[in-house]
Amino acid sequence: QVQLAESGGGLVQAGGSLRLSCAASGRILSNYARAWFRQAPGKEREIVATISWRGSMKYLADSVKGRFTISRDNAKNTVYLQMNSLTPEDTAVYSCAADRTLTVRSDDYDYWGQGTQVTVSS
Repeated sequence: QVQLAESGGGLVQAGGSLRLSCAASGRILSNYARAWFRQAPGKEREIVATISWRGSMKYLADSVKGRFTISRDNAKNTVYLQMNSLTPEDTAVYSCAADRTLTVRSDDYDYWGQGTQVTVSS
């Protein structure tokens, strides 16, 4: 079956960096668009970044532009989220997702990882 597994979350001080990884396994998953979402306590899930299966199309939420970078390595079936200049507002559970169509709507995604906690202290 298709599986997604995030790693790289943790506790970091404001101004620091983290690199999240999401390894995927399963049939034809490498051809899927990939995305990162996050959900902070008391807030709705929001899009962070998306990337097309070839990597030519990328989307970043306004709140993370200039600080975060999304990339993928299809040979490893892995998508990455490099997070720099982190602030306490970035604290959330970060989840990766995959779908046949490039989209920013969480309800459209068919596959999800378990999520990884990112906590940024002041």
